[in-house]
Amino acid sequence: MVVRVWRRWVFWLVLALLVLALAAGASFAALVADLPAPDEALRRTAVPSTLILDRHGRLLYEVIDPQGGKHEPLPLDAFPAACRQATVATEDANFYHHPGVDLLAILRSAWLNIRYGSTVSGASTLTQQVARTLLLEPEERYERSLRRKLREVWLAWRLERRFSKDELLALYLNQTYYGHFAYGMAAAAQAYFGKPVGELDLAECALLAGLPQYPAGYNPLENPEAAKTRQAIVLDLMVRHGVLTPQEAALAKVERLQYAATPFPIQAPHFVMVVQAELERELGAETLRRGGLRVYTTLDLDWQEQAEAIVRRRLQQLAKDPDAPPNRRVDNAALVALDPLSGAVRVMVGSPDYFDPRINGAVNGALSPRQPGSAIKPLTYAAAFDPAKAAAAGRTVFTPATLISDVRTSFPTREGIPYVPLNYDLRFHGPVLARQALGSSFNVPAVKVLQHIGVDELIRQARELGITTFSADEEFGLALTLGGGEMSLLELTAAYGAFANGGLRVQPVAIERIETLSGQQLAFGEHASRITHPVLSPQVAYLITDILSDDTARIAGFGEGSVLKLTRPAAVKTGTTTDWRDNWTVGYTPELVVGVWVGNADNEPMRGVSGVAGAAPIWHDVMETVLRDRPPAEFPRPQGLVEVEVCADSGLLPGEHCPRHRTELFIAGTEPQETCSLHQLVRLDARNGQLADETTPPEQVVERVYFVLPAELQDWAREQDIPQIPNLQPPTSNFQPPTSNFQYPPSNTQAQAPLVLTSPDPFSQYRLRAGLPRDAQRIEVAARPGDGVVLAQVTLLADGEPLATLTAPPYRVWWPLSPGAHEFRAVGVDMAGREWVSAPVRITVSQ
Repeated sequence: MVVRVWRRWVFWLVLALLVLALAAGASFAALVADLPAPDEALRRTAVPSTLILDRHGRLLYEVIDPQGGKHEPLPLDAFPAACRQATVATEDANFYHHPGVDLLAILRSAWLNIRYGSTVSGASTLTQQVARTLLLEPEERYERSLRRKLREVWLAWRLERRFSKDELLALYLNQTYYGHFAYGMAAAAQAYFGKPVGELDLAECALLAGLPQYPAGYNPLENPEAAKTRQAIVLDLMVRHGVLTPQEAALAKVERLQYAATPFPIQAPHFVMVVQAELERELGAETLRRGGLRVYTTLDLDWQEQAEAIVRRRLQQLAKDPDAPPNRRVDNAALVALDPLSGAVRVMVGSPDYFDPRINGAVNGALSPRQPGSAIKPLTYAAAFDPAKAAAAGRTVFTPATLISDVRTSFPTREGIPYVPLNYDLRFHGPVLARQALGSSFNVPAVKVLQHIGVDELIRQARELGITTFSADEEFGLALTLGGGEMSLLELTAAYGAFANGGLRVQPVAIERIETLSGQQLAFGEHASRITHPVLSPQVAYLITDILSDDTARIAGFGEGSVLKLTRPAAVKTGTTTDWRDNWTVGYTPELVVGVWVGNADNEPMRGVSGVAGAAPIWHDVMETVLRDRPPAEFPRPQGLVEVEVCADSGLLPGEHCPRHRTELFIAGTEPQETCSLHQLVRLDARNGQLADETTPPEQVVERVYFVLPAELQDWAREQDIPQIPNLQPPTSNFQPPTSNFQYPPSNTQAQAPLVLTSPDPFSQYRLRAGLPRDAQRIEVAARPGDGVVLAQVTLLADGEPLATLTAPPYRVWWPLSPGAHEFRAVGVDMAGREWVSAPVRITVSQ
């Protein structure tokens, strides 16, 4: 009985297992029934081309089917060993040791994904990637499902049965997408380096091997820093897996790569590559691979060709300039033109020759981060002119008529080393109004404005305008307003677009619409317009525009009628880095904003090429050429602005003795309420030239108007031979110290002290030179009184010992350098006998 029951159970168990096996087999057969045979990986079918067109439908580039045409698969030995090793180390380190599926990698991936609660790691082998790319249908390749994964695993297993490991690796290297319209590493070698794949070295192989995971993001022609970071990861993986020594990896990491492309038919190549990257991000590489698209872009091909010709012509003129220094080298330039009302990119020149490897021509200079020099100053002044931001921060609002002192100034820094900026012409200009300071691009006033608003405020302003390169990890100082932070030409040009359109943020757009062969329009982001939200008030935007279009305001810096002046209203700003590595010009009319960069792609100095000499002529010619058939347009003035007559020297309401008046623009509510006190009528005693008092006979009293400057400008006034009110006697009751409207940096408390040491700079470090006589190695010790303080004498001290006692300005003396730490002070006595002591200044002298 027991035996009979046991046999019955065995029968049913075997039957159930058989049924399950048949069901599983049937299910699996159904799962993989429609999958192609492995040999299909060797067959290719042609697909329709994708056309990239300009805004008028003219052809820029035809994306030919990568599976047809001139594409020929290469054998594995045609690829350098470094390329093969870099690919395996990066994509599938166990490639030669698994049957197409890496179970350990699957388990590790599953554990990481469970641990972090999301997909943070994949487990696809190199064979699975080949199966997915060549054998699965396009709509299934990126599907996230167990069904797709099982079908992919089955195909990978079958591929491993049909092909050898080397043949599979060759398939991968021939078919994988590397970005930049390059399918296969051979095409990528031509696209990025302009050479056959067999000539790639280790550094180039490592860079290409890192691209397939994120071709658009790691494209070295658009994101060189991201590409180098990815290359370093690939090299480290090669070291980890034993195919490279640390020393070899280190050498490859520091190798300077030369980017170029093999010539092929294309218009506006840098722009086309930007379009390709955007298509890839938005639609996916697979959609591009299928082809059959008509991509209508924002570019104007006529304008593009005119701009390219102007760039090449102006660079040739710079190179052939007979007055240029013998070591001048100016190889490269970039240009961007945007519609400030839509963000449409009308022109993009990334270099004068995309196919010239000598200048890294394929690198897009319009996207490469560079220091902008003074071209960032309008952003600083825009933040300072905003009444709402000033009120929120509790600071004084600046206006175009704010008086700023352009004199030698030492600014404290986080590192304790004094920062003493200089102007481009190496001169100081004394009292200047903000309009002239910005128009003529004076550096010292710009630093004072930044100190007033704060570095963080400028960073916020830049980010609001679309500049993304100011990292939160970086610590910027006051030099930021002189171009101490990097940004791309495209982003800075778009930022200026907000000045042109009345304060709205401009996000550049390159694609207008995308259609299929049947005329169906594809959904593609918000490509119609990327004018988003207000980031400046219309009044602030107009004030900046009014200053940058004022040819009179820039006379001191550029002369009258310079190349910055057009035959139509236009606002413009230049920028030059102190080492001649970069120069910029960015300017705009109401309908077009154009930015130009000139320099060398390898960051070598140009020698003696400023923004007004290098980039400005290109900007001028492009503006005049592309807009020649359009009537001049005025910048529309918004409501909320008032015109007020002010003293041209102080920016305040004119007093009865002010010799020059001008009309200035103000945001309503910020116009001056005080009367100028810089120009004062003073009664003098003709017998001694001193201030007249009650003992002066009436017939000896003469009246004279003085240009009375604040204490910070007294030394500058003496250097310029500008007479000041004699101060050997107490000032009469009609003397008014001119402090109104004069902007002192709020953190520089010494500027308002009764007695200030102006030299040496605090925390300066000096070094004695053995080859020079000691009496030739000395520094100036100098002091000045504060506003309204009249001194009978000043004693200058070093380490507590008097150096000199002076009874009249200038209060200065020379002190011979001596090794060690030293402290300086000044002690003054006023007419009433009161003593004033300056804050100490400490320096260090080493041997």
